[in-house]
Amino acid sequence: METSRDMALNRSLPEVLIEPVVRMALAEDLGRAGDVTALACIPPGARMKAAFTARKAGVLAGIQAVRLAVRAMDPTADVDLRLEDGAAFEAGAVLAVVEADARAFLSAERTALNLVGRLSGVATLTRAYVQAVAGTRARIADTRKTTPGLRALEKHAVACGGGVNHRFGLDDAILIKDNHVAVCGGVGEAVRRAKAFAPHLMKVEVEVDGLDQLSEVLALINDDLAPDVIMLDNFSLADLRRAVAWTGGRIRLEASGGVDLTTVRAIAETGVDVISVGALTHSAPVLDIGLDAL
Repeated sequence: METSRDMALNRSLPEVLIEPVVRMALAEDLGRAGDVTALACIPPGARMKAAFTARKAGVLAGIQAVRLAVRAMDPTADVDLRLEDGAAFEAGAVLAVVEADARAFLSAERTALNLVGRLSGVATLTRAYVQAVAGTRARIADTRKTTPGLRALEKHAVACGGGVNHRFGLDDAILIKDNHVAVCGGVGEAVRRAKAFAPHLMKVEVEVDGLDQLSEVLALINDDLAPDVIMLDNFSLADLRRAVAWTGGRIRLEASGGVDLTTVRAIAETGVDVISVGALTHSAPVLDIGLDAL
């Protein structure tokens, strides 16, 4: 059977999605005059060879950004990617070796390191959560709490760490939250409107903040108006277990709120199907990766 890690290894992000981010980051760094330090210190035509080396153990994501950043500055550069996205590595591992025009390489260095470090940090934190719930039915999912402009890359990094992606934006699934419920006048009414609106391929999820709202949603099952997923927002462990018992597997349950590495295992053991974790993308530390001249 293919594991979540195997699926991450088999998944690659189309470079057409990464390249605009890389070019924007390079343009931001180069500014109006280019890399004046490289121009001042490095003679024209000088060559440089260096390795991208992990300072800490982790899970790789965003390695394509290294090749794209370097070749955007030097199209003739030799870029040898030693590991694929989704691979785990130890401190000291060589992730990529590059030989290129020295001026171009040094101008691309920070952009490449920023992206691979950021994305590998997301993948590494995700892997920690996935390992924390191993042996339960729960899957770890991300949220839309992503860095503006980097959503596709950060969600790819979550997949590299063995997590699953929640909706990518406002247009690919209906997620009814507390403010939608407030405007509609009730959770049942909000779900009814959503089910009437949704095309046949669009999922409907509703957030509930207590067992009373959960009861109201479950009452819709007999009318064939139940949502596809119910998000249990900040439920206690006892109430999570009650929700699992009440639904009896009829509707997928997602736990959200109050989730960190110290609580996620207990949440998973209640029997919920999905645990969404905003911290995967909004609080992941950058993984320390350096550039060592060879």
